[in-house]
Amino acid sequence: MIRQITIIFFLVISFASLAQQRQLQRRDGNTLGTNNREIGDAPKTVIDNREKPPIEDYKIISVENDTTYVDTTLTIYKDYKYNYLRRDNFELLPFSNVGQAYTKLAWDFDEVDLLPDLGAREKHYSYYEVEDIFYYNVPTPFTELFFKTTFEQGQNVDAFFTTNMTPRLNLFIGYRGLRSLGRYQNLMSSQGAFRIGGSFDSKNNRYHLKTHFVSQDTNNEENGGLTPIAAQQFLAKDEEFDDRSLLGVNFEDAENMLYTKRFFLKHYYKVVKGNDSTQNNQIRIGHTLNFTDKEYWYNQTSPFFGYGESYKNSNLRDEVEYQRVSNLLYAEYRNNLLGEIAFQVKHSNYNYGYQRKLILDNNTINNRIKGDIVSVGGRYHKKIGGFDLTGDAMINLSEEFSGNYLKAKARYRINEDAVADAALVINSSAPNFNFLLFQSDYVNYNWQNDFDNIQKQDLSVNLKSKKWANVSAHLTQINNFTYFGLEDNPNGVTDTITGISSAQMVKPAQYDGNVGYLKLQANRKFEFQNFNLDNTLMYQSVFEGEEIFRVPEFVTRNSLYYEDFWFDKALFLQTGFVYNYFTSFQANAYDPVLAESYVQNSFELEGFHRLDYFFNAKIDQARLFFKLENFISIFDGNNNFVAPLQPYRDFAIRFGIVWDFFL
Repeated sequence: MIRQITIIFFLVISFASLAQQRQLQRRDGNTLGTNNREIGDAPKTVIDNREKPPIEDYKIISVENDTTYVDTTLTIYKDYKYNYLRRDNFELLPFSNVGQAYTKLAWDFDEVDLLPDLGAREKHYSYYEVEDIFYYNVPTPFTELFFKTTFEQGQNVDAFFTTNMTPRLNLFIGYRGLRSLGRYQNLMSSQGAFRIGGSFDSKNNRYHLKTHFVSQDTNNEENGGLTPIAAQQFLAKDEEFDDRSLLGVNFEDAENMLYTKRFFLKHYYKVVKGNDSTQNNQIRIGHTLNFTDKEYWYNQTSPFFGYGESYKNSNLRDEVEYQRVSNLLYAEYRNNLLGEIAFQVKHSNYNYGYQRKLILDNNTINNRIKGDIVSVGGRYHKKIGGFDLTGDAMINLSEEFSGNYLKAKARYRINEDAVADAALVINSSAPNFNFLLFQSDYVNYNWQNDFDNIQKQDLSVNLKSKKWANVSAHLTQINNFTYFGLEDNPNGVTDTITGISSAQMVKPAQYDGNVGYLKLQANRKFEFQNFNLDNTLMYQSVFEGEEIFRVPEFVTRNSLYYEDFWFDKALFLQTGFVYNYFTSFQANAYDPVLAESYVQNSFELEGFHRLDYFFNAKIDQARLFFKLENFISIFDGNNNFVAPLQPYRDFAIRFGIVWDFFL
């Protein structure tokens, strides 16, 4: 009751303040602007009273040289990205603790690769890919500090700093940390990610370099979800178990971790400089190095009955390592008439495996997959009128791991407000290594397979327009879709007292049919005076392969909020509600031994409503965030799941800040 009174108090104060501020605005006659980048007096640098250079001079550059600039505004889309991943998680349903796995409400198949990766995909949501590291060019040092509360005894922080030592040399460094105990037994998240890098241009503008180093550890305590008895107590909304630590879990002695390091270097030299303004007849020689090292392990003190028999009675440990070193060389010719044409060749060395061989009664499971792959291909880019055309293709020259990809994209600017593009992705590559080879102290988690390549084709069309809407469509066809599923365990038994069963075991499988998947998404914001309604609707259809590929048919997010300037424009605020809903579907289950999701047929995830209340504000260069998460559950309780035996988050008050400093 005290909690409900507190929440109602916050709401009354918020909306009373809104009413008061609207009267103040009518008295002074000021007109509300939509740009809250500069609030109050002209911004000054921290170290003296010099005026800060224009915000457009603080450039953010992608690995492919797409350039934008630091954005200090407060918008509803900043609220969507104010989470551990620092990106919009509309298509993800989070588990109960920060830094855990997610249930996918939708899938993307526009990424390509020529070789398998380690696996353990449920631990890669926060992983910094090469494309997630950005480079900078700033007139003065720039710092961004991120802080957000978590669930019990912890915090989420991200500190970043960048400076230009000279106009041609930029350095950056950052660290992201997370610790969250969680509300259920043995569910702590403890994670860190360090990144450092820079970029350089030579004085004569012939040589250019981008480089970074990233080290990440993603550690999670695992409990296997609620026990069957605890799941029934959770569903019944028994007040005795409002303290979630009293609910029984399958085990309290396990943890898994993904530890990764990567060194990346991309540089080129203009052998023939060409025309300075148009780059006509320019010739470049370039090189890209990517050294990636990953280690994944799962530890458990005592074996869990539900996973079947084990080779050891205590101190189980599964550990696998993966290294990949790739060197790409390319030669590129730029011509005003022909466009940009590049030929590229790539060498990759891979090494995946364990420290032991497993000799069984009827076969032997090897300990390692390693080798070298040479790939060749080309790239193309050309602007024709209002069209921007790009293409990229490569093929492996190897019988051990055959693979190829083709990416083609056409972009057209309709007017200053609207941009449309269409893209085609075709990719053939082997499944991840943990499908092909896996070893464990659990008997059922040992296999070695020879699967066919996954063949996927993805066609997408996008329209971005503030005036009309943002609309996207993806049509995907997948052959040899590879997944983890359940098989009957011939030695499985069920505990009649606890209800825990080992009658089924998780195994990799390859679908012998086709998967056909359609995803349509639209976003539109409506404005009326100081009020805004932002709507995102997604429709999905699986027209082939629905027995192993499941998604909800509809997913929606609707945000109704008020925004205005306060205190002579010294503060800009946004306050309102964010509503989320998805339709029922058979969600995948989560396996902590593999850190993977797997297909199951016994549990239907009922669609449920989520309602958050937020109160955000911007003061100078600081953005403050306050949110009542799963606000609706304080009145009706929470008995929703995100996956089999995995409960959804309860009501929580969370807050934090993103603060930008310009020295």
